[in-house]
Amino acid sequence: MTTDKQLAHIQAVSRITWIGLIVNVLLSVAKVAAGIAGNSRAVLADGIHSISDLVTDVALLVGVRFWSAPADDNHPYGHGRLETLITVCIGLILAGAGIGIGWDAISAFRTGETHHSKPVAFFAALASIISKELLYQWTVREGRRLNSSAVVANAWHHRSDALSSIPAALAVAVAMLLPEWAFVDLVGAIIVAVFILHAAWSICFPALEMLTDKTAPAEVMEHLNELVCSVPGVLSVHRLRSRYQGAGLLVDMHIGVDGEITVTEGHAVADAVEKLLLEEGQEVIEVLVHVDPWVHDDGQCREVTE
Repeated sequence: MTTDKQLAHIQAVSRITWIGLIVNVLLSVAKVAAGIAGNSRAVLADGIHSISDLVTDVALLVGVRFWSAPADDNHPYGHGRLETLITVCIGLILAGAGIGIGWDAISAFRTGETHHSKPVAFFAALASIISKELLYQWTVREGRRLNSSAVVANAWHHRSDALSSIPAALAVAVAMLLPEWAFVDLVGAIIVAVFILHAAWSICFPALEMLTDKTAPAEVMEHLNELVCSVPGVLSVHRLRSRYQGAGLLVDMHIGVDGEITVTEGHAVADAVEKLLLEEGQEVIEVLVHVDPWVHDDGQCREVTE
């Protein structure tokens, strides 16, 4: 059953994505039309890039309802990995758009195909720069607030669109002012492709690391270790491990306790560790604690009286 918190998350992600989708539809139509009417391959390529944004917006709108679903018998850890998979898909779609745009511009270079650009193409690119940068700023802020890697990835998709419009606008301006330099429009299209490929790598690489169960950063693990050692009754902590499940962190460990205490007392210490990490551990959503009798080989969190 979907909780109120999960429902609020779905609604927030959907609201952000719908706004981005509407903006992308308007910009895609405007830039493709302006690129054709204004004889600018760079602006046309930028419009195609905006169309790729529509695909990722739809992926988010559909995907959020799946990755926010509660755990079930077949997925006891929840469905958070779907968010990471969608993040990778966003990056791959972005990479595909970049490769296609670059290949088209290089092919035009080889055939010597150039056109004289018109002002309509320049103004379309300028409008894209302003609107997509504003959309990026808002989306990335909301993505971080919601702790959603997919929303942050989509925000960077918006930013890459804004950045890619800069060389497109400059290329059109140069081509208009210096008609003999019309080939600069093709250079702009290639620069757009490089920007897009860089953004795709920045999105895919961290997500792929999560899919391969990379642990949390060293500073996060050190903080978790300090939290565990701060719990009364914990004499040592070892085999502290973590891995990401979507935006959340799953943590497991062995703790050493006084071997003379009862099982009930040891269990109470483990419960205290779990409660503290869930409350104060960064991104922690689940904790598994194994209790061992403390021995010298385990090291120690604090001075132990023999």
